[in-house]
Amino acid sequence: MVRFGIDRLVESPELRRPLAGRRVALLAHPASVTADLTHSLDALAALGDVRLTAAFGPQHGLRGDKQDNMVESPDFNDPALGIPVFSLYGEVRRPTDAMLDSFDVLLVDLQDLGCRIYTFITTLRYVLEAAARNAKSVWVLDRPNPIGRPVEGLALRAGWESFVGAGPMPMRHGLTLGEMGRWFVRHLGLDVDYRVIEMQGWQPASAPGYGWPLGERTWVNPSPNAPNLWMARCYPGTVMLEGTTLSEGRGTTRPLELFGAPDLDVTALLAGMRRLAPHWLAGFRPRACWFEPTFHKHAGRLCAGLQLHVEDGSYDHAAFRSWRAQALAFKSLRRLRPDYDLWRDFAYEYERDRLAIDLINGSDLLRQWVDDPAATPADLDALALADERAWLDERESVLIYR
Repeated sequence: MVRFGIDRLVESPELRRPLAGRRVALLAHPASVTADLTHSLDALAALGDVRLTAAFGPQHGLRGDKQDNMVESPDFNDPALGIPVFSLYGEVRRPTDAMLDSFDVLLVDLQDLGCRIYTFITTLRYVLEAAARNAKSVWVLDRPNPIGRPVEGLALRAGWESFVGAGPMPMRHGLTLGEMGRWFVRHLGLDVDYRVIEMQGWQPASAPGYGWPLGERTWVNPSPNAPNLWMARCYPGTVMLEGTTLSEGRGTTRPLELFGAPDLDVTALLAGMRRLAPHWLAGFRPRACWFEPTFHKHAGRLCAGLQLHVEDGSYDHAAFRSWRAQALAFKSLRRLRPDYDLWRDFAYEYERDRLAIDLINGSDLLRQWVDDPAATPADLDALALADERAWLDERESVLIYR
């Protein structure tokens, strides 16, 4: 039975002993719950020996009520506990000196999705940097990487750092949040009191969850459009749709598991994908579908699309490469319709001078590959494989769970 960091901390007075006499804050969101689904803030408050003085919320808020990107959360006072709740996705992204003055130890209990673009890891970097400058302690209460250990995608290039790109790692990094914190401390050379309250019993290579303890723990959305494990498996690829004119399924019940548009010829698209790189379609089943988003891109219009099915017996965890599969869809569309208006030009995570597709990928290499008629799947594979192998070596020393 896997036990998350929050459960071990709540159950063990010995683990909590270093918190005695210190002011404690919690960075959390809706998925920050114990095994019995008590929110971590309430569970810590009920202990009696933890002096909670503040709480923090990341993107989408402590309560997770904000639906889309660039929808900010305000600061507020918790009505039950009487403590301030500071937003790290409101007027600021990094904790201010006034916020830091409210605690001595920051507990971080965030469910990540295992993808570089998921902004909770950027928030972790920012709080670690602030803690190092202000002699604060940071403890990560570790949780599973729900998509396990595989690594995929191009690494972020120097100069492409952003709120959706916290460092030079591939799209799918294969670390838990606690391990990611160890990597940030090493990579950034931070002098900070950092520790991880480790999980017990996490087995990321085990079926059927391959990272998420299916049947043991309830899935709680870490953000509004992360409704299940299947979305998490697709996300390192389908998140790229946010930088395109194609719908990523926001406004449907299966966001980021499917994509489409009113003017898409799905039969021709899928046939082109199979011709170009059939081996990039391994491990899952693509299905032609129709959907009508109730909001966001193409709202109220019938879209033809593809859904990536990763939830049945045909799923192969080692073979499924969502980033390559989505890149292949872009390439197939570009070959079918060279003039298709694919790349969406808009403000993305407060960046206005660079295309969203490039910010998401940490460089313009993916977009250039899609748009180059002469570029082949082998060309992209060569770039990505070099980055993936380098990251496997890079992350080795920060792994906790062997």
